[in-house]
Formats: sequence, structure tokens, C-alpha cells
Amino acid sequence: MRIAVFGDVMGRSGRTALLDRLPSLKTRYALDFTIVNVENAAGGFGVTAKIADDFIAAGADVLTTGNHAYDQREEIEIFDREERLLRPVNFPKENPGRGSGVFTANNGSSVLVVHAQGQIGMPPGDDPFSAVDRELAGAVLGKDVDAIVVDFHAEATSEKNAMGHFLDGRASLVVGTHTHIPTADDQILPRGTGYITDLGMSGDYDSVIGMEKSEPLRRFITKIPGGRFSPAAGEATISGVIVETDENGLAQTINPIRLGGRLKTADPVA
Repeated sequence: MRIAVFGDVMGRSGRTALLDRLPSLKTRYALDFTIVNVENAAGGFGVTAKIADDFIAAGADVLTTGNHAYDQREEIEIFDREERLLRPVNFPKENPGRGSGVFTANNGSSVLVVHAQGQIGMPPGDDPFSAVDRELAGAVLGKDVDAIVVDFHAEATSEKNAMGHFLDGRASLVVGTHTHIPTADDQILPRGTGYITDLGMSGDYDSVIGMEKSEPLRRFITKIPGGRFSPAAGEATISGVIVETDENGLAQTINPIRLGGRLKTADPVA
């Protein structure tokens, strides 16, 4: 089975780029299942119902978020209405939405997607390791489900590394999101789990992690806010990975995707 996960969609630039190309990318890469992180899709902060609907219509099977999940406060109800939109599983149980689900791929296979948020440098939440462990306890890879994908939305590379090794052999793929900078460590861990520390964003890289440069620079240099952050509007680079799994649900291959914009192209079928 071929599974793709695309990194944090950042503002209009990243949103337009991925929405326009997602249908053709699904065909080009013969994707059976597609996940998109949309936590910055609405002006850099959260997601709206329309944006979620647009990505699902374009071919996304599951949407993940992160610490900005509820930033569009007037549209929080979308998390209760749309089961394919996940918020972190280690958020309070009473919060709108859910943090995991079993979904059906194009080829009929079952895919458990679990979404968690880190603890280091992030808003307070329950322990992500025990939360993810509970979700996987009832779904054994290769027996109960055909594939398991974990989106770990975290700041610290060490915490992401630890989650990868914690789940090695129990998940098909563990991807880090949140920092908006793609890492060069895509690999298959010793027990067969595909892993990358951060997918990078789908957005304009002529920026400060997706934001127009002037305001972040002002704050770093003067320590004085001068206005709101706004997403950079130049050509976006689409960033993500593709993993191919075997009959046991473990990773056979993992390859980065970087298309368009400023970053060097990484195209698994080029």
C-alpha cells in the first residue's frame, strides 16, 4: 500500500498549491491513502470548515492539525461534524473532535491514523506516549489493521526521535510535523517503521517558517511587536513523504516529496 503524508499547509500559498496538485499527485504516485496536516491552512492559524471540505474533495482521506487546531474558534464545530479531521489525541477528552480513527484506503485496506502533540515547548497536554500507546493497544499492525500512521506534532527533535523508536515495529509510519522545516532523516527504523523527524511545510519558504519576514525579524531584533504575523504569499513548495508498506504493514520504502517553490525538488518517480 502507498501512503502519502503532506506537511503543514501554510496559508493561501500552501493551500492553493496542494489543492491544485493533489488529484494529479494521487494519480502520479498511485496513492492508496493520503493525509494532509491543515493546522495552518486558514491564514496561518487553524482550519475552517470550507478548507477542510476542499481538501477532502481534492482527495485527502484524513486531515490532521496540532496546537493551532482550535484557532478558528467560530468554526470549532467542524471537529465534531467531520470525523476525518483529527485534533491531537492527548488533548482533554471533553474537547471537540477525536484524535484517532480507522479509515478505509482506496484499495480497501484499513488504516489507523493517530495524531498526538508533543510536550516540550508546546501548550500543556497529557503524556503523548501513553496516549498513543493506548490507541495502538486495540489495533495490532498486520492483524487488526493493515497500516498505522502517527502524526506527532512536536517542537523538539529529541521528542520526535523518541516517539519513532517507541513505536518502531508497531506502526507503519511516524512523521513529525510543526516546525515547518523538512529534515533529511527519512529512514526505516530497525523494526520496520518508516520515520521522518519533520515533513516540512507546504508553503512559501522565502519566509520565517511560513510567515512574511518583516514582522518576525522585527520581533527578534527589537523585541517589540509591530503587527500581526501574516503568511508569506510567494510560490509554495509542497512537502511530504510517501511510504510503501508490505503485507505486514511495515515500511518497505520511504521517500520525501518536495515540489515547486524554492527548495530542491525531491520527486519519488522522477
